[in-house]
Amino acid sequence: LGVGEPKDILEAVERGMDMFDSVLPTRLGRHGSVWTKRGRVNLNNEKYKLDQNPIEKDCQCYTCQHFTQSYIRHLVHEKEILGMRLATIHNLYFIVNLMKNTREAIFEGRFTEFKKEFLGKFKN
Repeated sequence: LGVGEPKDILEAVERGMDMFDSVLPTRLGRHGSVWTKRGRVNLNNEKYKLDQNPIEKDCQCYTCQHFTQSYIRHLVHEKEILGMRLATIHNLYFIVNLMKNTREAIFEGRFTEFKKEFLGKFKN
């Protein structure tokens, strides 16, 4: 379907869509970009060269639990496939978690508030 950005997914859900197909999480990961609650982060940026934090401190994905931004940046910068895979793992976890939280918000009758709060923090 081509819908891939978190903002687009939430807009589509609001209009009644409930199934999505997108290569964006893997495409972004292959190029060193990851999604966070704050928005998209490009790990190729120099500022992550010495950053010993995970991509997101409260993220439970394998990547965030085991690797630092500086290490992932190094791998991506050197074109090591592991860097691309780690970024992709995080992006897939992020999007699955977004959909889980979206479903919960719908079931609890607070989707509009959830969407507004999420998009208020998420910057592309």
